[in-house]
Amino acid sequence: MLGPQLAALGPHSTGQHTVTSLAVANPGSLIQSVDWVAIAPPLIAAVAALAVLVTDLFLPERHKKLLGLLTAAGLALALASILPLTGGSPRATFCAQSVPGSAGGAGCSYVADHFALVFQLLALGGALIAALLSVHTVEDEKLPGGEYWFLLLSSATGAALLPASRDLATLVIALEVASLPSFALVALRRDGRGAEAALKFFLTSVTATAVMLLGVGFVYAAAGSLHLGAVAEGLAHAPAQLKPLAEVGAVLTLVGFAFKVAAVPFHFWVPDTYTGAPLPVAGYLSVVGKAAGLSGLALVTVIAFRPYAHTWGPVLAVLAAATMTVGNAGALRQRFDTRYSAVRLLAWSSVGQAGYLLVPLAAAGYAPTGTDPLGATAAYALIYGVVNLGAFGVVAAVGRRAGTSVDDFRGLFARRRWTALALAFFLLCLAGLPPGVIGLFGKVVVFRAAVDAGLGWLAVVMTVNVVVALYYYLLWTARLFAPVAAGEPVGEAVTERRLPVPLAATLGLTASAAVVLSVAPELVLQVVGGTLF
Repeated sequence: MLGPQLAALGPHSTGQHTVTSLAVANPGSLIQSVDWVAIAPPLIAAVAALAVLVTDLFLPERHKKLLGLLTAAGLALALASILPLTGGSPRATFCAQSVPGSAGGAGCSYVADHFALVFQLLALGGALIAALLSVHTVEDEKLPGGEYWFLLLSSATGAALLPASRDLATLVIALEVASLPSFALVALRRDGRGAEAALKFFLTSVTATAVMLLGVGFVYAAAGSLHLGAVAEGLAHAPAQLKPLAEVGAVLTLVGFAFKVAAVPFHFWVPDTYTGAPLPVAGYLSVVGKAAGLSGLALVTVIAFRPYAHTWGPVLAVLAAATMTVGNAGALRQRFDTRYSAVRLLAWSSVGQAGYLLVPLAAAGYAPTGTDPLGATAAYALIYGVVNLGAFGVVAAVGRRAGTSVDDFRGLFARRRWTALALAFFLLCLAGLPPGVIGLFGKVVVFRAAVDAGLGWLAVVMTVNVVVALYYYLLWTARLFAPVAAGEPVGEAVTERRLPVPLAATLGLTASAAVVLSVAPELVLQVVGGTLF
């Protein structure tokens, strides 16, 4: 990306011909150095994706398992590359000096600030856990390994790029890079359900993207720029005749990100897609896909559409209330004896959790000059990501020997003691009950963000929904410790079996993280007290 525009070049004559001079006063000003350290997290994930794709071409079939290890190593390296960025001031690159108000990174397309780093940690960490969960799934379900790992890394690249994007074009590209591989990941299961789920996911996503692109076009026409900071300036000083166009454009732009977050009414694809996808992919979509959409929604509202905070703040508050209510209502209606009911229950739970995640973002609309409420969203997203992926991991472990209905978990404690304890702890964290203290703290900071913003009615709606959600979380937890049904086989067939190493590592990692955060919640909640931008 070039900095200042080329200087006007004047023609001069030599004989009968007119020659245009291509010399510029300062040629060095046209060259911009790239901050490779700043862009390392998404860049390493992208390089790992290409490495997996090329390696798959030459690797013998019997050694295809190594692709999973290569994927996990690439994601771990991408995560490690975040560490050098945690100290000091934010780093920006791909900057255009000609953008009005470009000081402080406002004219840059990529900014590695605290907001970006928190969501990159969530995206890449979630992708790493999903990769560990996928190792046995790829083998057991005979999925094409090379394609699977390449698609997972590609989607993780887009999810890591999105929170650092600071112009509408990069945001849209990052969102599509995160989304398009996800469609193929869902469709890789060759049992008919995967194709149907992928088709629903694809059609609804394409529709939402088309609406969003139309909105971006309207916003660009009204603001005259794609950089988020310049968009805010342009919208604030837009001519009166362009304000209706800008307002419509802002609403349409939010649609694409609301779809990724699974906010009502853009949530209907979630249960069928999660059920048809491989379990690690469903867990990936519930955490990483949601984090990508949430980060994009936060960027366009808090930065680009700041002048319209009085409009999108109430809209997001209503969306948050509707999303948590519909999600919990759907979970209450889910029968426990039906096939795949455990996955569908987690799907409806993820919709309800999305409503909680939207509460601090709505609160930011009532205090547009401060970004403190976004800390609550970031903290809750980190907590939710750990425990929800852990829950999907337990469902994947149990599903290898039994089924994925909630009734298949009856008496799990008698068969798989540690697996049952892990799932019970994850469910209690999602419910916000001790000993899942970190889940309780997460809900408290979200509740406080609503109260501090004067959204008392939203805090009441959230409280009611938290109480309602206790029913199905506790009912599932009770089944884990219920007596074994009469006539059920006992002995070696139902005793604790050794899990595959990657799956056991996933459960151990997520359970340990949830326990550590419950003992020392300040490790996550410290992001609530500071500014993210």
